Amino acid sequence: MHKLWLVIKREYVTRVRTKAFVIGTIAIPLFTVGIFAITIFAQSREADHTLKIAILDNVGGLSTPIAAGLTEKLKNGQPVFEVVKSVNRPASSDAAGLLNQVQTGGLDGYLMIPADAVDGKGAAEFHTKNPGEITFSDSINRAVSDAVIARRLENKGVQVGDIGGVVRSVEVKLMKVTAHGESEEKGQTFVIAVVMATLLYATLLMYGMTTMRSVMEEKTTRIIEVLVASVRPFYLLAGKILGVAAVAVTQYTIWTAAGGLLGAYGATMASAFRPGASMPAFHLPPAVLVYLVLFFLAGYLLFASLYAAVGAMVSNEQEAQQVGTPITIIIVAAFLLFNVILRDPSSRLAVILSLIPFISPILMILRIAMQMPPFWQIALSLGLSLLTTIGVTYLSAKIYRVGVLMYGKRPSLVELLRWMKYT
Repeated sequence: MHKLWLVIKREYVTRVRTKAFVIGTIAIPLFTVGIFAITIFAQSREADHTLKIAILDNVGGLSTPIAAGLTEKLKNGQPVFEVVKSVNRPASSDAAGLLNQVQTGGLDGYLMIPADAVDGKGAAEFHTKNPGEITFSDSINRAVSDAVIARRLENKGVQVGDIGGVVRSVEVKLMKVTAHGESEEKGQTFVIAVVMATLLYATLLMYGMTTMRSVMEEKTTRIIEVLVASVRPFYLLAGKILGVAAVAVTQYTIWTAAGGLLGAYGATMASAFRPGASMPAFHLPPAVLVYLVLFFLAGYLLFASLYAAVGAMVSNEQEAQQVGTPITIIIVAAFLLFNVILRDPSSRLAVILSLIPFISPILMILRIAMQMPPFWQIALSLGLSLLTTIGVTYLSAKIYRVGVLMYGKRPSLVELLRWMKYT
């Protein structure tokens, strides 16, 4: 056991001291904060000057109520939109003239109301040179809709002074029901689930490939010949897998702490970055984080054993990519099945898929984040993954023991079976 501990320590210390580990560990939280800041800025961004627009009214009589409906103000008190020109039943030359003014910068845009807008057949069009500048497109839609609805009611003999107040919609909040109570849902459950499952998918693939390349590097540089003289091959394999797992857990711990700080102080950061900005409340129960680590370890130990066997079988990077492709496809398949879980986490198909050992680590954590399944399903998934990992590790150790000292031609399937029978 002392030699096993030395191998684990060597693998861990060697990797956490690398620039790639430091950069990768720091870059992910910084990238997350950057995306967070950009999102807040984009959501709270407002126009900083009045937009000059024109209205071409092919119905007749709608331009005035539309202009009256554009009531939004900038922070400096100036109107967001200024209707500088209105044309009732315009000619084709009017549209051409306004288009030229938009192209030359004389206008920020012009709104064209089709003749059949009141009948509900035609769609209004807003022509602008820079769509990104129009941050109040909802205001235009609302003003046009209110004016058209008022005209329809007027045609039926109904007079309504404040059409906006009459047709104002009622907000419907989505409330998520859990065993611990209820909370308002603004899409944060979906975001958390996808982020966690994608993180698990990416790290399983990344650390599995890292294990494979580590084995292959020691084999191709003949270092392994020195190591096996003093340490049993099984201890080398186990130490390498557990050492890399410790590196992964270290990164997960740092990322979790960074995520916790972002969640705890996100609202304060948002307010400081952009007064009045807000962010949805992300609540991640501690149990979910525990399951994330457990399923990562279950998936990592399984795939790392497979990748280590691949590294022992091959002699160069090209062969490693060819032999390792089926393993990578399994991980990618789990990613492609996300939609099944997201659509209905408690469906029979979702339950079955989340119990299949090779894809269960990713799909079960997705189910847990979306809608906590019964504990027996989580336990069964972990148990099946553990049993599969033990069997795969046993076979991989046999391949590793022989393969690390084999050079030259890649072994055939028959030779691999022969290696597994060696005692």
